[in-house]
Amino acid sequence: MLNSNALDLLFHNGRTFSDWQDRDVDIDLLKQAWDLTVLGPTSANCEPMRVTFVKSAEAKARLKPYLAEGNVDKTMAAPVTAIVAQDLEFYEKLPDLYPHTDARSWFAGNEAAITTTAFRNSSLQAGYFILALRAQGLDCGPMSGFDNAKLDADFFAGTPIKSNFLINIGYGNRDKLHPRSPRLAFDQGTEIL
Repeated sequence: MLNSNALDLLFHNGRTFSDWQDRDVDIDLLKQAWDLTVLGPTSANCEPMRVTFVKSAEAKARLKPYLAEGNVDKTMAAPVTAIVAQDLEFYEKLPDLYPHTDARSWFAGNEAAITTTAFRNSSLQAGYFILALRAQGLDCGPMSGFDNAKLDADFFAGTPIKSNFLINIGYGNRDKLHPRSPRLAFDQGTEIL
């Protein structure tokens, strides 16, 4: 079992940040978070999540026009913004990632299975990724609020990669957090049959 410090880091004190310290994020921390993320299970070990780290001033300027107005300032201030995406040709890597059987044949030409599997599993991996970033001492600000189609046409033109959501990453200003919003209690969000 994790001790209370680890639970605090990952869950109790983990918040969605919008205000950032002017402090760089070491690329090694992002690499370590990735290495933890890919250990989490996905169906047939398909690992469809792809991440583009937007870090440079030029890359931030490129991202800016696709952001909803309310997301511009916090995204421009964040040291890194991850474009969390899904590879719709993830199945091409299955001969290496899931060599036990011909899992590629389960997906090739089956658009419904590709779309559902890519979205579900990349979203699952994104949850692992947020926890892995927190485990590296980083704060996160996951968000929607951008034009997926225009971002994809710019960042992923000519590829099978489609954006899902963004995560601002850095060291958040805790003194600017609002109180945590209520959460559903066990009996409000679950059912035991």
